[in-house]
Amino acid sequence: MVVNLLRERYRVDLVELQAACEANYARLMRLLPDMREHTQSRRVALSQGEHLLGILALDVLESCPYTTTLCVRQEHSLPWLPVPQLQVRVYHDARMAEVVSAENARRLHIRYPYPNAAMHQPDEKSQLNLFLGEWLSHCLACGHEPQPVM
Repeated sequence: MVVNLLRERYRVDLVELQAACEANYARLMRLLPDMREHTQSRRVALSQGEHLLGILALDVLESCPYTTTLCVRQEHSLPWLPVPQLQVRVYHDARMAEVVSAENARRLHIRYPYPNAAMHQPDEKSQLNLFLGEWLSHCLACGHEPQPVM
């Protein structure tokens, strides 16, 4: 009996990726509706009872007529959690938002060979866009404006 040990090459599901990017655009526009007109920032606090779990920070890095680049990161996180930081490009004409870099990885590729020296997953870009969507959805559902410290 011959066993095929080769894995099938990863194929990008463009429909799924575009749907995730369109949904991320809609979520970001709810969180930062005036990003095109003003260079601005927004903080959304996540807490459980009296305990602050973290703050979602949205900062406009660059604003152009058809695109906006944002830094999306976690502030005041729990000490044992890794702190995510993503750079997101928002395409206003296409109504899409995609992750263009994460942590130290610049210029994400749509597909990576596997294995690779940087240990990227073959579908890393798709995973990061889905992660951004889940993160923004959670903040929209459970977030609130941070209370000022007195």
